[in-house]
Amino acid sequence: MDVEAPKDSDQRPAPPARGKAMQRFLVALNCGMLTLGTTGGPLLSRLYFSKGGHRKWLSAWLETGGWPLLLLPVAASYLSRRAQDPSALVVLTPPRILLAAAGLGLATGADDFLYAYGLSFVPVSTSAILISTQLAFTVFFAFLIVRQRLTALSVNAVALLTVGAVVLGLHVSSDRPAGVSKGQYWLGFLLTLAAAALYGLVLPLIELTYKRAAGGGRVVTYALVMEMQLVMGFFATAFCTVGMIVNNDFQAISREAQAFELGEARYYTVLVWSAILWQFFFLGAVGVIFCVHTLFAGILIAVFIPVTEVLAVIFLHEKFTSEKGVALALSLWGLASYSYGEYSDAKAAKKKAALDAQASHW
Repeated sequence: MDVEAPKDSDQRPAPPARGKAMQRFLVALNCGMLTLGTTGGPLLSRLYFSKGGHRKWLSAWLETGGWPLLLLPVAASYLSRRAQDPSALVVLTPPRILLAAAGLGLATGADDFLYAYGLSFVPVSTSAILISTQLAFTVFFAFLIVRQRLTALSVNAVALLTVGAVVLGLHVSSDRPAGVSKGQYWLGFLLTLAAAALYGLVLPLIELTYKRAAGGGRVVTYALVMEMQLVMGFFATAFCTVGMIVNNDFQAISREAQAFELGEARYYTVLVWSAILWQFFFLGAVGVIFCVHTLFAGILIAVFIPVTEVLAVIFLHEKFTSEKGVALALSLWGLASYSYGEYSDAKAAKKKAALDAQASHW
């Protein structure tokens, strides 16, 4: 659990083979969790609304309500450290980083509500394309906050993702769910875009927090990342809990379960699995940022747009209109453009490093 982040590897001796294997395992594990959360979370959230659920704050609460699941790995990490060193700290994260994680948690809670409110009025297949614009926002905010370089290909990707969202916006009446007015659809459309923008800001801020945590020679480990995510999940859930109390959602749950189209038992099954899959999403996202970087997390979220689209058509019987097809093609084009740019940059950097090493040898 105490594998170090790879960002400062140039300042430390090369890690042993066991450390590299653990690093690859963590990358695969977090990519897997992010994949499950990206595809499964939105489907179950939309299923909740389409089968009789109406509580937006409850849906938002479920997106981070699974944070207690992190208590197990965090406790296991502490016990492991305690076995090696009886004086090991209970909490690895410094107070100022915990405070930053609390602020990020509140921002995540607000993002959860924006997303849940938007998803209550727009289909998953539309929401997935709109959420893909978070890559554009991530590129922009990563440039401002963590100084990630902008290239012609990344700017092209931003432009294509923006045009894709505009194409959807010009045909708002083509895929409105039954019972949703044009005004409600537009509200859901704009709130989903706002959710994408806010999460595009949160991702670079998480990476910036990691860099601040690494100040003073401190090692950032995966155990610290889980502690941060636990704090973020707690405060995001607390934010949504306040909304549920004000909106009387807790009192309405039992009544809503009885009226749920799939039955009371399946109502609670949908809620539980929503919480689990969304926790996979958030833990996977911060884990990918830790193991790789912010923009790779954005790419991975965007790359599963077509998977979510297909699953929504198969399981929720949503319409796949020509406008969605054009928007999806533009999104994938933008994603391919950005991914090729990242690949070219990585290849050039590797070649330069090899030439520098050869020059220093001679």
